[in-house]
Amino acid sequence: MQQAFIPYFNETDYLAAERAAQIKHEYVAGEVFAMAGASKTHGTLAGNAFIALRQHLRGKPCGVWMADMKVRVRADSAYYYPDVVVTCAGGDLSPDAPNDYVEAPKLVLEVLSDSTEPVDRREKLLSYRRLESLEEYVLIDQNKAWVEVYRRTPAGWMQEVYEAGEEVRFASVDLTLPLADLYADAGIDMVGVGGA
Repeated sequence: MQQAFIPYFNETDYLAAERAAQIKHEYVAGEVFAMAGASKTHGTLAGNAFIALRQHLRGKPCGVWMADMKVRVRADSAYYYPDVVVTCAGGDLSPDAPNDYVEAPKLVLEVLSDSTEPVDRREKLLSYRRLESLEEYVLIDQNKAWVEVYRRTPAGWMQEVYEAGEEVRFASVDLTLPLADLYADAGIDMVGVGGA
């Protein structure tokens, strides 16, 4: 569970403190929240997603980062650490861009844990959707083979759900990946949720 440990920080002070911090913290409108540690399963799932996205986007004008890159949501005065983030925005990739956060992600991916799931499903979903650049927000369940993709469409945000035996589509980066690859070595039963 995340806990606020300082009543108020401005963004400049937060960024300076975060560069020297031993543990990661997220920032929302002046409040700073320590990040909880991750399980092996969580790390495996985030790592599998990162590797697949990085290999797919190698040589393309996109950056892929895992765990240590913050996403800034200016409208909410927030900085979050997603498990994986993809940006293909020239400004984020320029040598003059800040080195510790991106502002125009194309895809944001979170692996759900019991302590972070409510925040990932509500606050972060609502906040990330304010980013004009964001095309997909992905939630990966670490307790069963289940992936939710929230995708921006001309009609608004739509949700697609993928489960064992299916392939997940990351339309924002033109990648289709079998769930079995995403869940490889994670110790998750790959039998369909409906009981295949």
